[in-house]
Amino acid sequence: MSRPARRRVAVVGTGAIVSGSHLSALRAHAERVELVAAVDVDQGRLDAFRELAGDEVAGFTSVDEMLDAVRPDLVLIGTPPSLHREQTVAALKTGAWVLCEKPLTLSLAEYDEIAAAEEASGAYASVIFQHRYGSGAVHARELITSGELGAPRVAHCQTTWHRDAAYYAVPWRGTWASEGGGPTMGHGIHQYDLLLHLLGPWAEIRAMAARLVHDTESEDVSTALVRFENGALATVVNSVLSPDEVSRIRIDCADATVELTHLYGHRNEDWTYTPAPHVASERADAWRTPTADVPSSHAAQLGALLDAYDNGVRPPGSGADARATLEFAAALYKSAFTGHPVLAGEIAPGDPFYPAMHGDHPHWAPKERV
Repeated sequence: MSRPARRRVAVVGTGAIVSGSHLSALRAHAERVELVAAVDVDQGRLDAFRELAGDEVAGFTSVDEMLDAVRPDLVLIGTPPSLHREQTVAALKTGAWVLCEKPLTLSLAEYDEIAAAEEASGAYASVIFQHRYGSGAVHARELITSGELGAPRVAHCQTTWHRDAAYYAVPWRGTWASEGGGPTMGHGIHQYDLLLHLLGPWAEIRAMAARLVHDTESEDVSTALVRFENGALATVVNSVLSPDEVSRIRIDCADATVELTHLYGHRNEDWTYTPAPHVASERADAWRTPTADVPSSHAAQLGALLDAYDNGVRPPGSGADARATLEFAAALYKSAFTGHPVLAGEIAPGDPFYPAMHGDHPHWAPKERV
């Protein structure tokens, strides 16, 4: 069977995440993709990116102009979150597939606009959740979902990072309108997305949030208690106040504890399996991570998306799957701000937390600037 033609790719935004992670991912799949265009409103930054990526990459300062002129097969979006919905919808309308940085949208309402654009165009939009795609994560999910480790019972999900005042001096950070939230949306979302990927659908959430240090509209720390459909109970912590930075997931199953400890990405060696006392050593030996070591990365996720493109199927990290992670964020905020538990599926049109993560709550909604 012959390999499909190389996909023509455009990038929107040429800042650090695109010039670093996305460009290296494209180079890792050079036999399958061709970078043909780049868009940035900052001409100097665009010129610097084209010098890095190659002068054959056409430069544009307008997304619409690029889409009309180039008609790419795939658009990679790495702009600030407030621009994601508009740029994703514009690309979908031309028939291009989209791979967009997290969060894909600032609200469930915006996400459903993208779902409608997908249905109208036949193209798909995926969100970057690269931690799902390392070989260690793939192996752990197979063991958990197959029942090999026994029933999941208790889990912990921890994103305890540190961000200083200089980080929040960037104008689009820390506001609901531009970022959509604090560490719940911008930092911890990678880790609890992986938790949901490993454990399956969540059912109920009870949460708290606070502004303890930073003068921002959104929170700088949040915590949650979660019940999953399979009965497992979990804690989730999202913080930018933690000097000793770590990202961690631990899942205690009936027959084993599986634990991932890393910071911004993982390899096989970052996963450990501790068998319960009753488990035979021969069985536990079979849990060892695979010989092939694929780090979690943009390149790994891009490969999975290209496989889906070649087969004409919905890519991972899109549709209802990705919406469940965004719904988790919305539910965490709703529970934290109202003080009540929130059930999966509860936030629908008409709910104040459907169009905005702050839910127009008087203590959390943006204040009018004089």
